[in-house]
Formats: sequence, C-alpha cells, structure tokens
Amino acid sequence: MTRAMGAAMRRIHVGNALSAFGLGFTVPYLYVYVAQVRGLGAMTAGLVLAVFAVAALIVLPFAGRAIVRRGPLPVLLAALVTAALGALSLGLAGSAATVLLSAAALGAGQAVMQPALATMIVDCSSADTRSRAFAMQFFLQNLGLGVGGLIGGHLVDTTRVSSFTLLFAIEAAMFLLLVGVLATVRMPHSPHLADAPARSAKGGWKQLLGNRAMVQLSVLGFVLFFACYGQFESGLSAYGVEAAGISTSALGTALAANTLMIVVAQFAVLKFVERRRRSRVIAAVGLIWAVAWLAAGFAGLGHGSQEMATAAFVSTYALFGLGEAMLSPTVAPLVADLAPEGMAGQYNSAFALVKQLALAVGPAVGGPLGASLHGPYIVTFLLFSLGITFLALRLGRQLTAVQDRPWLARGTRVVTRGGAPAEPVGAEA
Repeated sequence: MTRAMGAAMRRIHVGNALSAFGLGFTVPYLYVYVAQVRGLGAMTAGLVLAVFAVAALIVLPFAGRAIVRRGPLPVLLAALVTAALGALSLGLAGSAATVLLSAAALGAGQAVMQPALATMIVDCSSADTRSRAFAMQFFLQNLGLGVGGLIGGHLVDTTRVSSFTLLFAIEAAMFLLLVGVLATVRMPHSPHLADAPARSAKGGWKQLLGNRAMVQLSVLGFVLFFACYGQFESGLSAYGVEAAGISTSALGTALAANTLMIVVAQFAVLKFVERRRRSRVIAAVGLIWAVAWLAAGFAGLGHGSQEMATAAFVSTYALFGLGEAMLSPTVAPLVADLAPEGMAGQYNSAFALVKQLALAVGPAVGGPLGASLHGPYIVTFLLFSLGITFLALRLGRQLTAVQDRPWLARGTRVVTRGGAPAEPVGAEA
C-alpha cells in the first residue's frame, strides 16, 4: 500500500465512523419521534421505516452504475448531501407528507453510502490489506452506532420536539462534516466505465448475473442477512419477550453484548480468519449461529430459571456478534475480488441490494413467527444457519485459489477478479 493509499484509507475510516455515529443518533428513536413526539401515529411511523427500505431498493441498482461511471467519491459526496438534507428536514417536518419525503431522502442517501465507501476501500487497498481494511470498517461502524445511540438517548426528551430537532441537526452536521473530510481525498486511479476494458463496459447486470460465484455469494448473503441481522430487532426480540420472558432491560443488555463482542473480538478474530479459506470461515459462522439458535431455544423452550433463560438469551446475541466479526473481513473483500476490474462499484451495489431485500423480508417473516410460533421459529432459523454452512462450502467450489485463499496473492497488487475458477481449490495450501 502506497503512502497516498494509506492517507486516503485513514480518511475513509474516519468517514465510516462519522456516518455511523450520525445514524446511531437517530435510527433507534425514529418510531417514537414520528408516532409520539410529532403525533402522527403508529401507521405513519411504520410507513417511515418502510420508506427507508423502499428508497434503498430504488436507488441501489442505479448507484452501482453511477459508481462505475463517475467513481465512488463523487457518488458518495452526493449521497452525503442528500442524507444531510433528509435528516435536517426530518427534524423540522411536522406533517406526514414531509416526514415521508424526508425519510426517503435520508434512506436513499444512507443506502448509497455503503457501496460507495466499500468501493473506496477496494480502490485504496491491496489483496494483502483488504481483509484488515474491511474489518476496521465494521469495527468503526459498530463503535460509531453504539456511541451515537448512547449519546442520543441522553439528549432526547419525548416531551420536547426541540430535543429531536437537535438530534437530527447533529446527524446532518455529521454528514456535512464527512463531506469536508472526504472532499480532499486523492483516490488512486482505478478503471471506470470510460477507461475500463470493453468487456467491463458491457458488463452491467448481465455480466454480474453470468458470474456463477457472485450469484451464489448473493444467495448466501441473502440467507446471512435474513437469518441474523433481519431478526435482531424483530423476530428474535419478540421471541425473547414472549417465549423467554426477557425484560426490556435484559434485551438492551443482549444488544450491548452483541456490540461488545464485535468490538472486543474483531481483531483477535481477524488474525484467525486471515489464514483460513473464506468459504470455510463463512461455513463456520453458520455452525456458530446454529449454536446461537440452540441457546435461544433453551432460553424460551427450556425449563430452567429466569436467570438461566436470560443468560442463554444474552449468549445468543454474543454468539451472533462473534459470527459477524468473522464475516466482516471475509464477505466484503470476497465481493470485491469477484468483481472484474473497474466493476467493484456495480458488485458492491448489487450485494447491498441483496442485503436490503433480506432486511426487508426478515422482520416481516420473523416478527410474527417469533412472537407466536416459538418452536417453529427456532427450528426454521436453526435450519437457515445450517443452510449457510452448506451454501458456503458449495460456494468454495466456484472460487479460484486466490479468491478463497487470498494470502496466496501476497506480494501482488490485486487478487485475480471475476470469471470462472482458474484452478481447483480442493487441496489446502
């Protein structure tokens, strides 16, 4: 990594932390703000949360093309300004229409930030440093969300609209501060649509869908996000309250245990996964999450004391955090390494779209199931976790040696990208 790449990477990491800090300020309090503080009711508050998902699904297919054509930095700056305007207007909005429009702007901007930042990390890293760079991104995102949520919780007062206006103004200021931080970043040159090889220019969605490894990774990604992230604040929390009798304070402790596990374990886990096949690391995550669902089953379906049930439920969230820490230096770099030269933005946007779909479907399926059908809920997601292991091992057969074992490319600038496997990866290096 050159000195210029290192300087750019440091600013990108600052950007990740600031954006997560700003989102942590407001996201946990959106429902209360719309439904109670503005007095617009539960239906409007639910629509606001739905608008976030819909806005992301609309803009992400176009975001990838824009990143490929213009580069990630201009797209990121536009997304940040859009999100800042959405956040500020949301804090001032008093009617349902303005709240929904503001939420759409904030959701669209927030959605585009993810693939743009990921593509910038790809452009500023080598095969040797990419896993560590994405691990740092995930660490800072969780730290920023946690600190932002903690501070935001002490600033809000449901009896004063002005406290929420201040909250959204701070979020907008974080996005604009990030514009200032990143506006002067000197990105290393990477092929865009205008100067990439002809096959990349014609690639687009057709080329992506023709990449069997990327299609399999997208299916695997959907299951990952559906079975874990899509359950945190919906099905799993409903199951904990209804089946395991978990109090709201214990639920907060479980969420804190998840974040703490990520923050504490991230770099210790990184040393472990850097010399392991990516496909087998993901397969191991499926087994860890299967154990997590068994712990959740014991919490709600076992016959131990309430203290044992609470401990098992908190352990569930901690085990999920361990799996997340293993995935952060594994999945995102793999998406980048599967992308042909100049197409990382398209591939990152496609994977972000898969994530948004899973996060939209997950709560819709898991929420009612976790609240009422406790046994089937645990069995369903236990099977999904085992499915992750199966899909990961199957994906490993589609990867080239250096895509599955990136340390083989040490000393080269970029991992071989795209296409079908050049050689089998059946034997361990």
